[in-house]
Amino acid sequence: MQDDTDFTEFVTFTIAGQLFGLPIARVQDVFKPARLTRVPLAGVEIAGVLNLRGRIVTAIDMRQRLDVKKREASAAPMAIGIEAKGESFGLLVDTVGEVLKLPDADRESNPINLDRKLAALSGGVYRLDGQLLVVLGIDRVLDLRAEAEAA
Repeated sequence: MQDDTDFTEFVTFTIAGQLFGLPIARVQDVFKPARLTRVPLAGVEIAGVLNLRGRIVTAIDMRQRLDVKKREASAAPMAIGIEAKGESFGLLVDTVGEVLKLPDADRESNPINLDRKLAALSGGVYRLDGQLLVVLGIDRVLDLRAEAEAA
């Protein structure tokens, strides 16, 4: 019999039809972003900043981060609020799904055929019924400087 230490709970979401998960311990909020303010000269991944209950949150467009086509203008994104290195971030995603409790033993390393951009941000995968859940590595997602320097 396994105890709860052998499981991780993930907040699931989709970006361009791909299923992703973030460990629930890293998620602070799930919200619909309002009044996004563009930041002049910011990288394309930075959608802007917004005020969330008195906190300034940097919004990261995950479609840009993954280099997939832009969201339809009529499709409003959702945001997953995270905190890292003393800063607040909102990851703009297409839809937010359910919370899944998955066994740590079932987590696999990235398959060799996983898209290069996806693999760079992934901390492993789970094979679920008919789809692949990609676990996003928060630190990898927020490492925007490395890509800017490489460009």
